[in-house]
Order: sequence, then structure tokens, then C-alpha cells
Amino acid sequence: MAALNGAVENGQPDRKVPPLPRPLRSLEVKYTKIFINNEWHESTSGKKFPTYNPSTLEKICDIEEGDKPDVDNAVEAAKTAFQRGSPWRQMDALSRGRLLHKLADLLERDRVILATLETMDTGKPFLQAYFIDLEGCIKTLRYYAGWADKIQGRTIPVDENFVCFTRHEPMGVCGAITPWNFPLLMLVWKMAPALCCGNTLVIKPAEQTPLTSLYIGSLIKEVGFPPGVVNIVPGYGPTAGAAISTHHSIDKIAFTGSTKVGKLIKEAASKSNLKRVTLELGGKNPCIVCADADLDLAVECAHQGVFFNQGQCCTAASRVFVEEQIYPEFVKRSVEYAKKRLVGDPFDARTEQGPQIDQKQFDKILELIESGKKEGAKLECGGLAIEDRGLFIKPTVFSEVTDNMRIAKEEIFGPVQPIMKFKSIEEVIRRANSTEYGLTAAVFTKNLDRALILASALQSGTVWINCYNALYAQAPFGGFKMSGNGRELGEYALAEYTEVKTVTIKLSQKSP
Repeated sequence: MAALNGAVENGQPDRKVPPLPRPLRSLEVKYTKIFINNEWHESTSGKKFPTYNPSTLEKICDIEEGDKPDVDNAVEAAKTAFQRGSPWRQMDALSRGRLLHKLADLLERDRVILATLETMDTGKPFLQAYFIDLEGCIKTLRYYAGWADKIQGRTIPVDENFVCFTRHEPMGVCGAITPWNFPLLMLVWKMAPALCCGNTLVIKPAEQTPLTSLYIGSLIKEVGFPPGVVNIVPGYGPTAGAAISTHHSIDKIAFTGSTKVGKLIKEAASKSNLKRVTLELGGKNPCIVCADADLDLAVECAHQGVFFNQGQCCTAASRVFVEEQIYPEFVKRSVEYAKKRLVGDPFDARTEQGPQIDQKQFDKILELIESGKKEGAKLECGGLAIEDRGLFIKPTVFSEVTDNMRIAKEEIFGPVQPIMKFKSIEEVIRRANSTEYGLTAAVFTKNLDRALILASALQSGTVWINCYNALYAQAPFGGFKMSGNGRELGEYALAEYTEVKTVTIKLSQKSP
């Protein structure tokens, strides 16, 4: 499986393999307060909320709980930083790019610290956090650092005595609400293009996983971003998140999370000031394996595609369609892979799968597994929690799954692989598209015509051919249908953080 944002470089590998990084198991959490105007603040209410390590179920620390008054303070700081004549607005585009490069440098410097914090807060394996999440963050920052001085308008031919051109201007104050499955990576996906275009930000990290976002606040200040450009308000969705969504002085909001909450944010945006909205929401993604596919490749990619990050991915390959001629062999090999997957301490270099994020998600996954059993799917392996380890679930494979089963329709967001069979290309296109989601899809075949037919027919924002989770900073990412609106990453994301202004000038008709 390709790493997020291209962690594996092209070209010749180094002859000497460097030693694996080691986590900082006794790391002290330094940043737990609200970050506004490059300063750390206690919450207006005086409230705090706990964040827990899902591997041990132990409390890591208490975090200042932001609410509407804190969001108001953050927005006011962001508005002030965006005013004409402010240090941020007077900064030239090349200098904005340099700040993003410097921020990437600090992520490189503190990579082990950030990967450790991410593992503590999310339970994802440390090496995955280090080599995939952090690598993706660094590359995304550098990609948009390069764009900062290349955002251009156009000249437009109109009547002879007029000059017409466009300017791409920053929107203003942008809100960002980030998820718990990739806390730092999703933050950078929003922050990098927003800052590249010259906006200011108010960020609310997921309440389950605020630690790396708050650490980024310290780096923002160290790099030298002017006060108020980036503000971070930890808190709960119905309070701090709602305050951002309904705020009349926030010009745009970007959200990654569930479709249910995405609808609430879009409704709030429409009822307040019609702020621009970018949504990256859920998915029930088809992974289609044709009979002529490289079976070893398809089995491995489908396995990684659904079990990566404990199955807690909006891109998860949670509907695997396999052509009937190879179905029994595909199921057999998939079960072998699942049984070998190492579940355990995410700080252990051998671990491939950590715990689920919290009890609510854990219970939801087990309930869906039970529904699969009751509705007639064949449980090939797993299907149970690991009893002595808290929120850990055994990698689970179901065969003989039909489209009407809940595990084939609902987003599980856990380590569960439903495998279905199909007979014809037209049939699998119809079934793959028979969902309210349309985020990603994958096709495994050696036939180029078949691959391109499927890529054209599948109603998904991304289609991978003979690969899975091949995400890059340069390539746009987003969904069709109820998987969201707009695009993140690539040049396309710049349009989500700029307004187009048309300037038309009438020329004097007098002779010069």
C-alpha cells in the first residue's frame, strides 16, 4: 500500500538502512491550553476535559475546554490579523511560503515527539504515525509553500476600450474542524492551503485527540507567524464546533468527519452567513477485484486498505467485490493475512494494529459484527474483542456477504472486511454505485480497457487502479454524493481558500 502523500520516494534507495525511530515513552505533555494570538490561555469557563490513551484507558492529561466565548476571542484575533495593513496582510507571498517551509522544518525536527503524541492520543502504531502521518504533513506543507507566490488570476479579452482581469484573494477567517483518526495530517491538509493563500485560521481539533494540534501551536509561534494568524480552540463539537459553524465572522469552514455532522455544519453555515464549506465525509468504498488481477497484489492491498489505522479510515476498502472465479482463493488468502496481523502495543515496532479510539466506537464495531453474523454472513475469522486488552478488536473477515446486510451498507470504521462476489462488470458497477457515498474506489485488473471503463463508471472522487490509499499532496482528494463537497490537496484546494474578484478598467478614448 502506498503511504499517505507519497512517503516512499522514487529513485534509488539508500544502501544503508537507517535504524528505526524509537518513541518517547515517558514524554511529558507540555501544551494543554487554548492558543490565541500566539499566547496560551485558560478557558473562559474554567472548565477542562480529559484526553485518554486508548491503549491503556488511562488519562493522559486535562485540556482547557473551549466554548463560544473562547471561539469569539479566537475569531476576533483572526479578524485583526487579517485586517488591511496588518503584518500578515503586508507580508509578501514568497515570505508566506518561507514560513510554511520553516514549519515543515520544525515538524522534521520534532517528528519523534509528534509521532509519540499521536500514538498516545489515538492508539495508532508509532511507526505508522512517524512514516505515514508525519511524512504526509511535511510533504503537504512543502507543497503549499511552493504555491504561495504562484496563485494567479487571468486577463480576459473584452471590448476594445476595456481591460479585464481577475484576482484570487484570500477569503478571510477560516474555521477548521478536524477528526480523531488522523488529527495532525487532517489539520495540515486544511492549514497549509489556507495559509498559503493568505487566510487566518480558527481550529478546533477533535476532543478525543487534541495533543498534536496544540503542539503545532507552539511551532506556529516559534516559526514566526504573526499573532492571530493561527488560533487553536480545543473543545467539544456541540459547543466549540457549533460556535465556529454558526459564527458570522468566519468566512469559510473546512470539516473532516461523519456525514451526520457534516450535514449539521452545512445547515449552520447556511443559517448564519452562508460561509463557504468544504466537507470530507464518510465512505463505503468499493474495492473491485477482477479474475485476471494479480491476486497476491489484490489481496495485500485490500487487506491494508481496510485494516490500516485500525479500520478507522474514511477511505477504508469496506466493500470488497471479487469476481466469482477467484472468490474462494481470495477469501482464503485474505483470512491468512488477517490471522497474521499483529494486534497490540502501538509503541511496539512489530505492531500492525492498535486499539479503537474509544468505547463508543468499540461498541459500535462489535454491534455491526454481530449484525453480520445474524444476517447470514459467514464469519471466517476474528469477530471478537481481545478480552484482556481494553479496546482491541481481532481483525475480522466475513465472506458470503450480500448487499442488503448492514456490514455491506454502513460505514463500520473498524477492522472488518466484508467480501462479496460478482459475475459481470455491469453488475459490479451497479452494485458499487448503489450507495449514498462516493469517496474512493479501487480496481484490480491487468486489462487496461476494463480498468478505464470502471474508472469512468464508478461514482467516486478517487479511483485507484492496482493500488490502494495512494494519496499525494499534489493530487486532489474529495467525494461525490454524501461523501462531501469540495476538494483538499493539489492545486484544486487553492480554489477552496480564495475568492475570485473581477476587475474591469475603462481606458480613456483620448489619444495618448
